[in-house]
Amino acid sequence: MSGSSAAIAFLVAIVTNYVTAQPPKWAENTILVWSVFAGLAAVSLGLFFWERRLAAEAPDSGVRPVPLGRIAAGGHSMNPPAVPAPVRGREAELERIGVLVRGSGGGMVVVCGAGGLGKTTLAAEAAAQARAQGQVVVWIRWRDDPERLGQDLAQAAHILGLPESRLEEARTGRVSLVDAVWEHLADVTGWLIVVDNVDTPARVGPGSGPPAAYRGWLRPHGGGVLLVTSRDTSRQTWGPDAELLHLQPLADDAGAAVLLDAAPRAGTAAEAEALAVRLGGLPLALNAAGAYLSVPTSRHRTFAAYQHALETEFADLLGAEHPTAATDPETARRVVRHTWDLSLDQLHSDGYALARPVLQLLALLEPAPVPRTLVTPELVSDATGLPATAATVDAALAGLHQYGLLHTPEADSSAAVGQLQLHPLVREVTAHTLNRPEPANTWLAALDEHLTRAVDAVAGMPGRAGWPTARLLAPHLPAHLDRNTPHNFNSARDTLNDLAATLRAAGAASEELLLRRHVLDNESRVLGPVHPETLASRNNHAHALNELGEHRQAADLHQRVVADSERVLGPDHPDTLTYRNNHAHALSDLGEHRQAADLHQRVLTDHERVLGPDHPDTLASRSNYALAFSDLGEHRQAADLHQRVLTDRERVLGPDHPNTLTSRNNHAHALNELGEHRQAADLHQRVLTDRQRVLGPDHPDTLASRSNLADARARLAQAGRRRWWQRGRRSRGT
Repeated sequence: MSGSSAAIAFLVAIVTNYVTAQPPKWAENTILVWSVFAGLAAVSLGLFFWERRLAAEAPDSGVRPVPLGRIAAGGHSMNPPAVPAPVRGREAELERIGVLVRGSGGGMVVVCGAGGLGKTTLAAEAAAQARAQGQVVVWIRWRDDPERLGQDLAQAAHILGLPESRLEEARTGRVSLVDAVWEHLADVTGWLIVVDNVDTPARVGPGSGPPAAYRGWLRPHGGGVLLVTSRDTSRQTWGPDAELLHLQPLADDAGAAVLLDAAPRAGTAAEAEALAVRLGGLPLALNAAGAYLSVPTSRHRTFAAYQHALETEFADLLGAEHPTAATDPETARRVVRHTWDLSLDQLHSDGYALARPVLQLLALLEPAPVPRTLVTPELVSDATGLPATAATVDAALAGLHQYGLLHTPEADSSAAVGQLQLHPLVREVTAHTLNRPEPANTWLAALDEHLTRAVDAVAGMPGRAGWPTARLLAPHLPAHLDRNTPHNFNSARDTLNDLAATLRAAGAASEELLLRRHVLDNESRVLGPVHPETLASRNNHAHALNELGEHRQAADLHQRVVADSERVLGPDHPDTLTYRNNHAHALSDLGEHRQAADLHQRVLTDHERVLGPDHPDTLASRSNYALAFSDLGEHRQAADLHQRVLTDRERVLGPDHPNTLTSRNNHAHALNELGEHRQAADLHQRVLTDRQRVLGPDHPDTLASRSNLADARARLAQAGRRRWWQRGRRSRGT
């Protein structure tokens, strides 16, 4: 009983006794009686106001009265949702949760990842397995209401034996409810509590502390397991003691199984897997497709038909809007078109104003990694018209990454640059929802301008510095040319050719071929097949094919280019000589060495006559002719000619020029074939050292040098063993 209540009761007792009982002698003194009564009344009022003051100060100490009536009532189910179909492809995650549930240490696990990855489904399956093993399972759905979460966790603790007396202390404010709940949960084992869809962890409470401080409603200190699902993937959010299970899209075979579970008559396993790949392994999209295909009245009844229809009916099949998604987050979570809007809205409300426009800008690029250096404040401002700084762009990208909408593929070498990549379906839905024709046209114009700048920067970098970025830019350049044909064709074409030249130097034949083929297709259509610039592109295309090992196709294409160039430009035109040289090179790669040698000799003679003996093209022809000697087995002639080319290239191009390094390598190879293994090994060692320094350790030419050196050393060792054996045989014979 409070102090004011006791004082009032005492007064009532006095007055009652005074009226109903035989009063004492002193009570006959009226002035004395009423003075005492007035004094007690004043004390009672003082105690009342003091108690109110203490109650007002109680929140500052973290202890609040709790409405236990609402806790006891609950008002909603705390059972996990049913899982209607087998959970595919999450065996490792379920096993990890199962190990924690079956263990004695308890803890906290956060199943996190972008919207649509099936976090709730995984948690529901884990809950079903835990219940089957005899665990007490409580399911709580986060409703963006810390008070409601507290009441639900208090109810969970009450289910697990938290006594009414402890709850009464929390109700009256004598103890913190959150501490009372977790003190009890720390002492009880055999439970799994799931808190689903905690996508706003900063508001979990109580108070304003972060979840990682472990003083709020979510803690890793229980005797059982607390399982949280969230789109927030940041370790900073959840702290060091929470185990994060970061979900990824399903593997191809698991995605196919999801589709076959839903629509077993819609096609073969291979067709289901092809559709799963098209949907990016996203469970939400797989379930949507499976549900559609399972309806007998659907227009598309097979996996193959559905996949084909996505190309023309994406808006109806996966990009359709839902009328209540904007006002009902639970509906938005279940609709592919809207599920990522929840994360973007949250980022915007958290102050990441550029998160949505940066995501939309990235969605206009191709479904391939993007170099981080492309996404500059200038690009964002030029495209969107919004103010942008390096800090706000960094924050936007960090927020998108935190909510699983943006991935950063790991670099495969120390020279690689930062990369950004969207899930293919996130990209497709985002690009689809952009307004047409604006802002897309304005944004694309800005994007094209900055792609051109990026290529210029890469082409101007010394050595190999720009090669990793060039590889990343390559997939995004064909669309750049398409958007600029025909109104800005020459400039866009030159941009692709500049990047292709950088890729050739980098040994990136696949990426080079992509650009060469696209330039050729556009030039053939715009300029015609025998225009001089188209002939050059046909030659470049054939060269890239040859570098990829398509020697027959390359040789046939080179032969046609030579014939057309002789007719259009003339037999002695420098371009015609180059095309003839490349034809000979393709013939050599095909194994037609005599025909290749004769053609190389003709090209060398023509180059010396037309360009002079020291022209770089003439030196290249002389080198190719020397290689032809090697192919024919005439190694002494090859070695002598390679020595001459090496001397000329060192004088004309310099000792570190890549072509000079090639001549040094070729000379070493010819010496090796002549049996001069020691001299060849020393020269290959020098070439390897120079190529590592000039081209980098991972360049194809550097790798070839490493192999050549190993071969030369092996031959040297073998020759040594052979000489030792011969000497030993002679000594035994004497």
